[in-house]
Amino acid sequence: MSFADLHVALPILRAIAECGYEKPTPIQAEAIPPALAGRDLIASAKTGTGKTAAFMIPTLQHLFEVSAGRKRGPRVLVLTPTRELADQITEATRRYGKYLRVKSITIFGGMPYPKQIQELTKLPDLVVATPGRLIDHLHRGRINLSGLEVLILDEADRMLDMGFIEDVKKIVAAAPDKRQTLLFGATLDDSVARLAGCLLKDPLRIQIADQKRTHENIEQRLHVVNDTRHKACILGHLIADSGLTRAIIFSATKRNADSLARMLHAQGHAAAAMHGDMKQSARNQTISNMRAGKIRLLVATDVAARGLDVTGISHIINYDLPKTSEDYINRIGRTGRAGASGVAISLASYKDISDLDRIEHYLGQPLQQHVIPGLEPAFPLSTVLSNNSPLD
Repeated sequence: MSFADLHVALPILRAIAECGYEKPTPIQAEAIPPALAGRDLIASAKTGTGKTAAFMIPTLQHLFEVSAGRKRGPRVLVLTPTRELADQITEATRRYGKYLRVKSITIFGGMPYPKQIQELTKLPDLVVATPGRLIDHLHRGRINLSGLEVLILDEADRMLDMGFIEDVKKIVAAAPDKRQTLLFGATLDDSVARLAGCLLKDPLRIQIADQKRTHENIEQRLHVVNDTRHKACILGHLIADSGLTRAIIFSATKRNADSLARMLHAQGHAAAAMHGDMKQSARNQTISNMRAGKIRLLVATDVAARGLDVTGISHIINYDLPKTSEDYINRIGRTGRAGASGVAISLASYKDISDLDRIEHYLGQPLQQHVIPGLEPAFPLSTVLSNNSPLD
């Protein structure tokens, strides 16, 4: 199957070809035709499967084929939880819409208000925004959503996790009932289903593969640690591996991300931190440096890494285990993309038993434990598990 088989318009086909895309991914093949037909969609697929193109290609085609009429505000609004995702979607919009006369802008916190206000006065066709900053502009009367034709909620599951539900409802209340709504996420749990029930009309549900069965090309390992010092020693051994070309190391907190990145940098590693407290310019520079190969080790929090689009990530290291199995899946999905192989390594102590138990039950199998000679754990975690919190 080709994009032409999906009846994608010629100007968009030309742009897609220049991006190097030869055929649609499963989520694109499933989502693009009904979206082009005007159906509401609720769709899920794992990170790195082409979800952005799945909703942006039909949206751009709508703008290309349907007359704008008298425009009072944006025709399309894409809501996304993080600044990095907003940037990524805007970049994709410009690539796929290269041969279209579509004006798009990005709105998120951390950007100067005057620039955003000036861009809004030019009545863009498409706005990509994070909920908080958009609500601010909406309350001040700087944006009019009464003419909205398409509403897209990207990473809807993450928006709910981050507490944006009330903001989303306020934004939707300012949009017309007669619109197309596309909801995309990595996972579709009950809370997302309830949100979809309020926002979508007779939606088509698309789910590409079971999330826990889509990482066959990622080797998943577990290293048991005794304490903070032992953990740091194991990390040092792991990152000394020449096979680790580029890695994201996940930290539970912004403060720990900073301190760990400083420690690694002091040891001579090309390392940097990325988290929500950093200025947008600093975050953009960090991502740019990693893409350019200037950063080998990126120490990040979950929120900062969501939507991070960097190719060639060979390893994911869960220095701190995530609290949910969905976050675990999203983390490890940063490697092993586009058919490549990857390695996901988790470090855990007896304090992490409940989180580890949750992840392993979700996966349906235990993580394979590895032991580094000379850095053996004092107490094997299997002993602790058998005595305190056995796996079924």
